[in-house]
Amino acid sequence: MCGIVGIVGAEPVAERLLEALRRLEYRGYDSAGICTATPEGLDRRRASGKLGNLAARLQAEPLAGLTGIAHTRWATHGAPTEDNAHPHIVGGVSLVHNGIIENFRPLREELIAEGRVFTSQTDTEVVGHLLAREVERGASPEAAVAAVLPQLRGAFALAILFADHPDMLIGARLGAPLVLGHGDGESYLGSDAIALAPLTQRIAYLEDGDWAVLTRDGVTVRDADGRVVERPAVASGVVSASIDKGNYRHFMLKEIHEQPIVVAQTLGSYLRAVEEQVALPAMDADLSRISRVVIVACGTASYVGLIGKYWIERFARIPVEVDVASEFRYRDPVLDPSMLGIVVSQSGETADTLAALRHMKSAGLTTAGIVNVPSSSMAREVDLLLPTHAGPEIGVASTKAFTCQLAVMASLATMLARLRGLLSAADEAEIVRHLGEAPAAINAALAHDADIEAIGRRIMGARDVLYLGRGADYPLAMEGALKLKEISYIHAEGYAAGEMKHGPIALIDEHVPLIVIAPSGPWFEKTISNMHEAAARGAQVILISDARGIADAGEGPIATIEMPEVHPLIAPIVYSVPVQLLAYHVAVAKGTDVDQPRNLAKSVTVE
Repeated sequence: MCGIVGIVGAEPVAERLLEALRRLEYRGYDSAGICTATPEGLDRRRASGKLGNLAARLQAEPLAGLTGIAHTRWATHGAPTEDNAHPHIVGGVSLVHNGIIENFRPLREELIAEGRVFTSQTDTEVVGHLLAREVERGASPEAAVAAVLPQLRGAFALAILFADHPDMLIGARLGAPLVLGHGDGESYLGSDAIALAPLTQRIAYLEDGDWAVLTRDGVTVRDADGRVVERPAVASGVVSASIDKGNYRHFMLKEIHEQPIVVAQTLGSYLRAVEEQVALPAMDADLSRISRVVIVACGTASYVGLIGKYWIERFARIPVEVDVASEFRYRDPVLDPSMLGIVVSQSGETADTLAALRHMKSAGLTTAGIVNVPSSSMAREVDLLLPTHAGPEIGVASTKAFTCQLAVMASLATMLARLRGLLSAADEAEIVRHLGEAPAAINAALAHDADIEAIGRRIMGARDVLYLGRGADYPLAMEGALKLKEISYIHAEGYAAGEMKHGPIALIDEHVPLIVIAPSGPWFEKTISNMHEAAARGAQVILISDARGIADAGEGPIATIEMPEVHPLIAPIVYSVPVQLLAYHVAVAKGTDVDQPRNLAKSVTVE
């Protein structure tokens, strides 16, 4: 959730730390802070709220120092106040933390019983007191860290400064990502490669249990057993240019409009247009013998899994289960090595999904990961990496990552069908042609932005909104409702159209907009029948369909959003655009913070 960056530098670091935080602000924006180590001791600036508040504080009160740590916070323990903001300082120790210390309460009680005084409500301060206690007993920084880490339970990434060692920084990780950066006479630490891109392209990934000592001369890494280990340096591949919105008002709008390009890039790595075939990366496992598929994900990515269930079962005829990752392990699922486990995650670090992946691997499953960050923990741990090539997604509400995940899922379903001998060459060629049409169809959908903006202004005052869809468009209805909830704070729900008369229709009146996703195709007539049932009871119906569907629907909708006519296979990919734009324009009309909605952050690395 939170963003961490640290520098052991050859020149003052405060401004560079602030710039790195700007690249990490998508990870948390409740508060932020920077602490530097100088020969005179530790010096710190913190501010609650957005990063601009910290920037103003630094301008008024600059920080000196060649070594420093910085943090942008998404609150887990304690309100987003300055007292709870990181970095924390306890005695001669300062630290920042991403994750959750699950056993912080008994540790805190133990420390209070010893007479130690806490100044925040955070779990992080417990770690500071444990480290400070070791230092006060005469331990070196390395010995203090080695003594404290085994006492901590949970998931964490830490960056630690010591007042008596201003030319050194220590980082540690367990369950939360942490990246090392190698420079000329400098060393760096960050939550991800994006933060370090302007500083270095030579990075290394710490593994679970690792902790590292950073100096200007280099980095020493130890594993959970204290042994010195090598973590190979690789090229990060992340552009160092500033991440900006270009000519767009918000990152979310920019990322919505990037979808024709990034979906084309993603499909380009899976489709062989000349041969009219799908190709996946090579792997050792034989996917033709898979007996069952289980897909695990959170939030938007879980709706990719539900749409994938329709595709895999239709084309490959393999039974598919879809689980919300936060529930997966706790229902004690029945697993066996003949199954394929698929995880879907934009960041590749989502804590619940990563834990589910490890649970599947421990049961002997072959695993695949649909992931946007090829250097992430999930990407490194799955048997088959299926990258999405969406590029950095800064807006908290996922858009382009979602459509790229769908593109990969459709490709995987096609490949599974071919491996099982269920697709003729002609059938596969037809699927490849339809998938290849998706980028142009997305571009055509974007042409209706102005019409969708007008509809957004029309429904902005609603307290409740319902979405309907059938077949693979049912999960898309849930995704549309989630988007609206995330950024406009309007209560919204997505339903299977046929379920309306089994309860939800009781909610319908003239104040409730009903968004109906109904491309012309096999489920159109039944969906429109359900639409008319709701319209007859006063629902303010907004129909999303193609020209043929809008004409056939007749009277009933108060507004329509016309989409290009597409094959049912790619309809969920193309129809993602209007539900994204509708949520965006409602949020803009209401004046909410589109890119950084309240209580949410981009990379969820806590359970």
